Amino acid sequence: MSDKPKIILEPDQRKQLVNLQRRLVLRLGLTLGAVSMLTGCNLQDGDQVDKALWAMSRWNDRVQAWLFSGDKLAQTYSEAQITRPFRFNAFYPEYNVPDIDISDYRLEVSGKVEKKAPWTLDQLKQLPQSAQITRLICIEGWSAIGQWSGVPLKTFLQHVGADLTAKYVGFKCDDRYYSSLDMPTALHPQTILALDFDKKPLPPDFGYPLRLRAPTKLGFKNAKHIGAIFVTNENPGGYWEDQGYNWFSGI
Repeated sequence: MSDKPKIILEPDQRKQLVNLQRRLVLRLGLTLGAVSMLTGCNLQDGDQVDKALWAMSRWNDRVQAWLFSGDKLAQTYSEAQITRPFRFNAFYPEYNVPDIDISDYRLEVSGKVEKKAPWTLDQLKQLPQSAQITRLICIEGWSAIGQWSGVPLKTFLQHVGADLTAKYVGFKCDDRYYSSLDMPTALHPQTILALDFDKKPLPPDFGYPLRLRAPTKLGFKNAKHIGAIFVTNENPGGYWEDQGYNWFSGI
């Protein structure tokens, strides 16, 4: 066993480290032709390297969107294959998980929808429910299989009269996180607004009272503690996506 002290990073330090690692990986992955075009550029934010990386990321988004199929399902598993304990993951330490007062909770709805009245948790529970045992894949290199149930996002969008021809569905969270999906992924049959985890009410560590579960996306796209949903034709970005993570991030 190593005697080295364990280094604990603060959230901002961890975010900067992950972003630096991403930038280094992307730069190392550039083709020889791309590297030759970028010769002489420095590594400062906003330089020509970053512009090239952002262009590559946007191109990747378009390719992934073109390849995405709403009929192709993510792999499902048996109860015996569920990962226990399921791993906590967020952009902050576990002791900073938000304490949400459910008596005051209302899911806000806005954008290109007909019905913009807020929803209570009890109202969400009255909608048709769907269950799944799927694998959450984290960009950090680990994965875990969990059992989730909740309202298919497509069903919710239909109930609020959302414009299903719009391009994006955005999510604002009560832990200051935010993210978004392309509309085809939002309408995918396995994309749900999860209310339960492992046949029990969603625990705080995993997104209470409401989280997104989209098994066709990488883990960071699965927003937790959702407080607002909106439909738009303007790309809303996301907490990690705005720092350079691939926006589409389909798997």
